Amino acid sequence: MSAVEKPGRADRVLLALAGLVLLVFGGPVLAIGLGATGPSWWIHQDQHDVLLSAAQRTHWRGEGWWWPAVIAGLAVLLLIGLWWLSAVLRRRRLAEILVDTGDGEEALLRGPALEAAAGARTAALDGVERAEVRLTGRREAPRAGVRVLLEPYAAPGPALQRISDEVLAQARDSAGLERLPAEVQLRAARHRPQRVQ
Repeated sequence: MSAVEKPGRADRVLLALAGLVLLVFGGPVLAIGLGATGPSWWIHQDQHDVLLSAAQRTHWRGEGWWWPAVIAGLAVLLLIGLWWLSAVLRRRRLAEILVDTGDGEEALLRGPALEAAAGARTAALDGVERAEVRLTGRREAPRAGVRVLLEPYAAPGPALQRISDEVLAQARDSAGLERLPAEVQLRAARHRPQRVQ
């Protein structure tokens, strides 16, 4: 069983927009279908009304561009949905890492434990305000994603070098991995200026 990482900001925005559209358009339809009276501005008032009349549904059917446009629009929506699903599935966090013990046997190392240890080690480096480590990929070939918030005085170059040489190398060695590809995102913290009196 593998843990799935929390949705990112773009995922949350898309889910919120989809939910809002469903609520705004589906909520009144459901309420009216259950017998409630609809608002005066809504497109139908009675539970026996239809959203689109037969004339509205067939108005453009005779036009040569109608069906290609409908099919192209649906295909675009399908491709966007598949792209989003594959992006979410690719970002799955590893629940465990396969470790070669050196005696012909293998052991499993909990992914969240290694993430927590590497994150704490990164956060303890000089110039790092906050750090988060995520392991993705396959359990026999993990990849690390490191997000670091640097103190305003910290230089990115030396911080990246220390993360690579100390944190990632130690994580790679402790898990018995030949290699641990990593993507490190550095961001500088912004502190509000304070007035000195």
